[in-house]
Formats: sequence, structure tokens, C-alpha cells
Amino acid sequence: MPRTGLPPASDPPTQRTNMQTQTSPVLGKPRITESTGPKLGLITAIATLGGLLFGYDTGVISGALPFMTLPGSAGGLELTAAQEGVVTASLVFGAAFGALFGGRLSDRQGRKRNIMLLAVIFFIGAIGCAIAPNTAIIIVARFILGLAVGGASATVPVFLAELAPASRRGQIVTVNELMIVTGQLIAYSSNAYLGSISDDGRIWRGMLMLASVPAVLLWLGMLFVPESARWLVSKGRIEEARKSLLRTRPADIIDDELQEVQASAAKDAGSRTGSIRDLKTPWIRKLVFLGIAIAFLSQTTGVNSIMYFAPSVLISTGLDTQASLVATICNGVVSVLATLLGIYLLHRGVGRRPIIITGQGGLTAALALIGIFFLLPESSLRSYLVLAGMLLFLLFMQACIGPIFWLLLAEIFPLRIRGFATGLAISFVWIANTIVSLVFPILIDSIQGSTFFLFAVINIGTLIFYIRSIPETKGRSLEKVEEELQRRFTS
Repeated sequence: MPRTGLPPASDPPTQRTNMQTQTSPVLGKPRITESTGPKLGLITAIATLGGLLFGYDTGVISGALPFMTLPGSAGGLELTAAQEGVVTASLVFGAAFGALFGGRLSDRQGRKRNIMLLAVIFFIGAIGCAIAPNTAIIIVARFILGLAVGGASATVPVFLAELAPASRRGQIVTVNELMIVTGQLIAYSSNAYLGSISDDGRIWRGMLMLASVPAVLLWLGMLFVPESARWLVSKGRIEEARKSLLRTRPADIIDDELQEVQASAAKDAGSRTGSIRDLKTPWIRKLVFLGIAIAFLSQTTGVNSIMYFAPSVLISTGLDTQASLVATICNGVVSVLATLLGIYLLHRGVGRRPIIITGQGGLTAALALIGIFFLLPESSLRSYLVLAGMLLFLLFMQACIGPIFWLLLAEIFPLRIRGFATGLAISFVWIANTIVSLVFPILIDSIQGSTFFLFAVINIGTLIFYIRSIPETKGRSLEKVEEELQRRFTS
């Protein structure tokens, strides 16, 4: 159990204050340092509003699209099937750029300032989508929104990983995944509710407008959040780093961690570039390629074919629009519960490798089942069996793959290029996501359920890759992870 930093129970009550006594490393004399006490939970809740926005903005389009395809006289934009794919993909295309440049910005200006900037872009993008007068404008607005989604996906997990103690890093970083799927659940639920209370085809504008609220809350909340101590140390701002740690740790345990971070930063100082030039170093290049592979393959699971197009898939099996919107809520509920299961597994000390390998095997089997269910004659039974297959897929995806791949990308890169390398890897999340978003509507229209057999085959290869390549990072500080992976990729 971690020490609390408070006096023992036998101490006089007058000693129980918010002041901590420490020994000066220079004079050897006691000094009093103010501590606000650990507030890691509150900080995590604020920072992961970025994940909530990520989830809402990627999930809301599934319910908005059926209304956006209506004619202009009915409040829609008269989207064709091809335009549906472009509108959906414009966000994830923007996210690829947002992740790449967001990671670099977080290295330069800090994790906190970058998240605050992203909150502003989230707000602008949400308002732009809600008031877009035509298809061209909504594509641009969705692209802008994608910049924020991608930047948040690259910055928030790194920020949480750097703030969290090694013993709690898995659980803390995974809260971001929980907030992503919670945002998607909110999107599905609000879509179903708004679709049920209004016959106005313009209701899709209200669905998209709701994303502006958490954007404002994120910006305001980040005013009270400390900067990452590890980023501050990398910039030579040691006293500020100490104050940051005092916001998230008991005062009597921070010195050892600060010294370890300083030692790692000093080792990197002579070779710091934080850019693509670092790929000239063989072990870093191999590590970045591993991260890119983890990121890209997480999306070729086909998860976003379900998260973005679930209502359209269910409509193709015979369900009506409203029933499909309501049924999609089940996807959100299962995603949230599965992510809680993933957090529990990490809390129980299960390693990253067994979780992600088990999840990959399970979701591959679920994809094959969905393909089989599509072969059945059209009926309500087939519709609900396809939905059940989706839920089984999401159980393995959100309990095992989703939490672990985000966590690994926040853990495996060296401090000096962490923002850049994480952003580069996560940009491939969105590149793969864009490909799936563009291709899936075409595949499901042409080969229908066989699309899921195709995904299953791809994921057999991913399972083999995971078994051979995924490192174990459980219980190690970020500095220890860096040392071990450097040895692994230089041997």
C-alpha cells in the first residue's frame, strides 16, 4: 500500500495539517513545503474530458447520418452513400493530422497547454458542424473537429501516463478509454432520445451541437490542473516539476521519483531532437515502428465499422431506423461495461500481454460469427443475432484491445520523443480508421456479411503479430520501460 504522507494516528491532532516537513538536500535542515495532497482522481477526470469528446464526436455521426441523408426540404443535406463515407471519414482524416502535430506541440509547449488549445478547437468544430449549411462546410467542420480528436488521442494518454505512479498507471491511463466509450454511449443515447422526440429532420444539428458543452468544461477544468512533471523536468524546470508532483503524490515519496526522472532526462539531453531525425537511431526506429504497427492494427479489427455504422448495418438486416438507433445503445453500454472490466483486470495485476492476446483471439472469433449470422435468411432473429455478435466483439475489443493499445502507446516511447512518437503512431490509428470508414460502406453494400469474414482473416495475422511482438510493461516506471526496451531493440 502506498504511504499517505500523513502523520501516524498517535500524533497529536495539531500536527495534522496540509504542510509537509522535508529535509533540505543542501543544508540537511528541515523545511516546510506546502502540499495540496494527492488529487490524481480529480485531475484524471478533468483531463479525460478530452476522451469524452473524442468518443462523442466519433460516435454521434452514426445517429446523425440517417437524418443527414434526408432531402433539404426535410432538414437533411441529401447525402449520397459516397458522401456519407466522406463526411464520416473527414473527421478521422483530420484526426491523423491532429495526432501527428498534436504530439509535437505537446513536446514543445507542454501537455496542459496543448489540451487547452484542443478544447478550443473541439468547441469551434462542434459549432461549425451544427450550423453547416451544406455538405462541403460540414466536411470542413468535421475535419477541424478531427484535428482536436487526433490531438487529444495523442496528448491525453501521455499526460495521464506521466502523471500517474507506476503502480497505478495502467488504471489511470485506461480511464481515458472509459471516457471515450462513455462519450460514445452518451452519443448513442442522445441520438436515440432526440430521434424519438422529434420528427424534424434537422435534429441532427442538435446531436452535433451537444459536443460544445464538454469542450467548455475541459478548457475551464484544465486551468486547475498541473503540468506534467516529466515534461517540466525535460525543460529543466525542476522546482515546477516538484510542485506538480506534490499535486499528485504524498510529499514524502516524490524525491526518489524526481531523481529518476532527472537522471533519464539528463541521459537524453545530449541527443534530444524530438523529431523524425530520432529515427536514425536504430533502437528508436524499431520501437516507433512497433508503436505504428500496434496503432494501425488496432483499427483493422473493424471496430469502427461497428461504432460508426452500426445503425446502417442493422437497417440492412431489416430493422427500421428508430429500432436500429435504440439497439445501438446496447453497443455503448457493453463498451462501457467492458472497459470497466479491463480496468479491473489491470487493477488485479494482469499483464498487458495476456490481456491483449486474449482479446485479439476473442474478437477474431466474434467477427467470424457475425459473418455467419449474415448468411441466415432475413428476419428479426438474424438482426438480433448480428447485434449479439457485435456485442461479443465489443466485449473483447473494449475490455482488452482498446485499453491496452492506448496504454502501450503512452508507455513505450522515450521521454525525449514521447509526444512526437506517440503522435506519429496514433496518426496511423486515424489513417487506418479513415481507410475503414471509406471502404466499409462499399464492402457492406457489395459483399454484405462477407465483409466480417475479411476482417476475421486480417485479425488472425494481428494475433500472430501480438504473440511475437507485444512487450510487457506492467509495474515498471516509464524510465525502467525505456531502459528495458532499449536493451531489447539493441541486442
